[in-house]
Amino acid sequence: MKALMFGWEFPPHILGGLGTASYGLTKGMSMQPDMDITFVIPKPHGDEDQSFLKIIGASYVPVVWKENNWDYVNQRIGHIMNPDEYFWLRNGIKYDFRRIYTNDLGCINFSGRYPDNLIEEISNYEAVASVLAHQLDFDVIHSHDWLTYPAGAFAKQISGKPLVVHVHATDFDRSRGQVNPVVYDIEKRGLDAADHIITVSNLTRRIVIEKYHQHPDKVTTVHNAVEPLEDADSYTKTPRKDKVVTFLGRITMQKGPEYFVEAAHRVLQKTKNVRFVMAGSGDMMNAMIDLAAKRNIADRFHFTGFLKGRQVYEMLAESDVYIMPSVSEPFGISPLEAMQVGTPTIISKQSGCAEILTHAIKTDYWDIDAMADAIYAIVENPAMHKSLRELGCEEVHNIKWYDAGLKVRKIYDTVTGNG
Repeated sequence: MKALMFGWEFPPHILGGLGTASYGLTKGMSMQPDMDITFVIPKPHGDEDQSFLKIIGASYVPVVWKENNWDYVNQRIGHIMNPDEYFWLRNGIKYDFRRIYTNDLGCINFSGRYPDNLIEEISNYEAVASVLAHQLDFDVIHSHDWLTYPAGAFAKQISGKPLVVHVHATDFDRSRGQVNPVVYDIEKRGLDAADHIITVSNLTRRIVIEKYHQHPDKVTTVHNAVEPLEDADSYTKTPRKDKVVTFLGRITMQKGPEYFVEAAHRVLQKTKNVRFVMAGSGDMMNAMIDLAAKRNIADRFHFTGFLKGRQVYEMLAESDVYIMPSVSEPFGISPLEAMQVGTPTIISKQSGCAEILTHAIKTDYWDIDAMADAIYAIVENPAMHKSLRELGCEEVHNIKWYDAGLKVRKIYDTVTGNG
């Protein structure tokens, strides 16, 4: 089974959970002996793990014919792509994309991020998809998140191959209901074009059915998992008197950071031996700094900025409690990562991972008192901390990407007629 996947980010260069999920799922699926995955991202850096799939960088796929010799192409992009592949892909240019600004190789310079002109980059991704759809051999198209739905739909239109779209989040999650009509339209058209839709939770499945008017038979939940942490024992807690409670994620309204600050204020009214860490970055960061100051808890509050790679696990392992107070979280992989290093976890009931986790404390995101009570109980009760630590580790060890991959494969078999 050959899958052509369109994504937006891939480790080690990630900006959120999308890249982590894409990596885990593809690695899990690659354990199937006949699975062949080509994964497209806007801008690779050359240090991505390609041991189990092939990565194609959209920034190196020509969409406008430019005359170049082999040596020049090798000089320009040889560190990322074999020039022979460049020339072979160039033969897939079937449409006139000269309206798009391209470089001397006829390629589009994607940022590989979420820039101000994101809608333009999403549209340009379609041009790349058309070249790949004409040249590559594949059985199914798989588009990860709304950013790649137009590319997947265009590839389906050209190739006639079935399209599976993967909903990692919707604009209803990101905006607390203040939906951007342009984004909604892109999401809706992508979901309409799909032969099947995968959602990362039943929470997201309900949104897709109710808000995007998709038939329930067309939508299947495949919960996320977590990549095994081979060196979990290497992450240790520094001996100290104060307890540490951590929020780790984008500091945006979807993630509920203000509820974390307010819960911290409640906890610190009962005990002073707790420090609170907000790890991440986002458009609400300055507001959270101001709120901590307003609540007169700034001396017990720490802002680390964006963490990645090993830094994430080091911060989670240093924590006595991890908390994810998301207002609407399609899944949420970070609690699973916290549990891997033995950190007790509190999650909002409005998160997808709450559907599969038993040994995490669950509260409503808005219930600051319940959240504060849970934090206080864990930091003050060593037996409770120990129980959540041990049971959480055991539980998360059995949530595997391989199993998620088998469910996705079953969907592939159905849409391709092999099931």
